[in-house]
Amino acid sequence: MASMAITRHELTRRREQLQDLQRYLVVLEADHDGARAKLLGFRQRYLEALGPLMRELDELEAQLHQATALLSEALKRQGVDAPVTNTPGAKAWPDIPALPEATPLPPEPTGPTMDLPPPSLKTLYRRAAMRFHPDLAPSGPEREVCEQRMMIVNEAYANSDRARLESLLLAAGEAPEKVIGGPADAVRAWLGLCEHMVQGRIRIVQAQTALLHNLQMHQLRVAIERAEAGGMKPLDIMAARLRAQITERRQELYIGERLQPDSDLAASFIRQRQARIGGR
Repeated sequence: MASMAITRHELTRRREQLQDLQRYLVVLEADHDGARAKLLGFRQRYLEALGPLMRELDELEAQLHQATALLSEALKRQGVDAPVTNTPGAKAWPDIPALPEATPLPPEPTGPTMDLPPPSLKTLYRRAAMRFHPDLAPSGPEREVCEQRMMIVNEAYANSDRARLESLLLAAGEAPEKVIGGPADAVRAWLGLCEHMVQGRIRIVQAQTALLHNLQMHQLRVAIERAEAGGMKPLDIMAARLRAQITERRQELYIGERLQPDSDLAASFIRQRQARIGGR
């Protein structure tokens, strides 16, 4: 069963709604891309400032773990229980994915399935008047032609001669669907599909933006930039802390590689290291 024809007003309203959704989507995508660009820039700056120090610290931790494991095995052979806890590995920076490619909207259908309600006689008359009114034409022969055509328009309107008005407008180049009606069901279905696709894309962009804002890196970026705005140098402070930790680990490694496994200091060294790792 065919559905009722969509009115021109409804068709215009639905198109405007789709355009509003598309404009809103453009804003959301720009916000997402801006947030992602900030994160990428911050990650690059952070790694340039602290990356070498973090890698050096991770390498020292790996050497310490190896030295502690050797001491633990030697103590076990002597009957001393000194288990070794694995050192937490280096934290991997999470990916900052870009938005997936959007699916293009399908082309608007052109095949007729059900006529749009044709415009009213008054609408046709007004449209004809806008095209043929002599006051809107330049002086000279063109104005005279418009005067003659406007007389025909007035006569057709007075006699409710719709066919005459339609033929005049079509001959003047007016779009047929604006004069005699056009496809409706297919257009309505197309608008509904486009709205559904754009709304789905909006949900994807909103979810991706929320994911970016929930990343620990985002929270770190906000905190660091806020501190920098207050005149502080948080990256310098963090670098100084890393250097202090590197110095401590070097000292710890120096001791661990030189301890004799049969000494009381070896078991104490392992316990202290386990306590430090467990307290992270």
